[in-house]
Amino acid sequence: MVETAVETTVTPVGRIDAADGLANRYAKALFKYAEERSSLAALLDQVRGLSSLIAQSAPLRAFLADRTLDIRQSAKALDALLVSQGFGGDIRRFAGVVARNRRLAQLASILSAVLAIDARRRGEMIAEVRSAQKLSDVQRASLQARLSEAGYARVSIVEHVEPELIGGLVVRIGARLFDTSIRGRLSRIQNVMKGAA
Repeated sequence: MVETAVETTVTPVGRIDAADGLANRYAKALFKYAEERSSLAALLDQVRGLSSLIAQSAPLRAFLADRTLDIRQSAKALDALLVSQGFGGDIRRFAGVVARNRRLAQLASILSAVLAIDARRRGEMIAEVRSAQKLSDVQRASLQARLSEAGYARVSIVEHVEPELIGGLVVRIGARLFDTSIRGRLSRIQNVMKGAA
């Protein structure tokens, strides 16, 4: 019997969507910049840290989503926050560019895309996991085991909470989507009922 190791990274950030060209363009530019400067490892640590900060702070998420703020003021406020949290110059300058281009609402997606590029370069698959509540360690371990059984040995999990799912999970790996959410089930029932009417 051959054992397969499952390597999992949990990053509680915004949604990764392969169709999100904007996030991918920004992510590729940042990734390439860091590679050219030979500072990729340090930048990835900063990206993970900022992703975590965004995921844990509802006021920060609200600030990033607020499109009514003045561009210069929002860029200055974000930079002050990043300085106070100890973030380096590269990530601060990048966040400033994102702010000046009025893309702060997409910052979490951009950071997720950077991490996805890194995972792909390391030969890992990305499993985007959406759940109604934060996954417990037991649930995460169970999901890891299921993914391993399904043939996904090297998986990076990008996890985020969407209360509107009501319960269950939505897992996207590449082009495959597994929807066990209550919202998904209700939607399928509604579609069946429309067809029967």
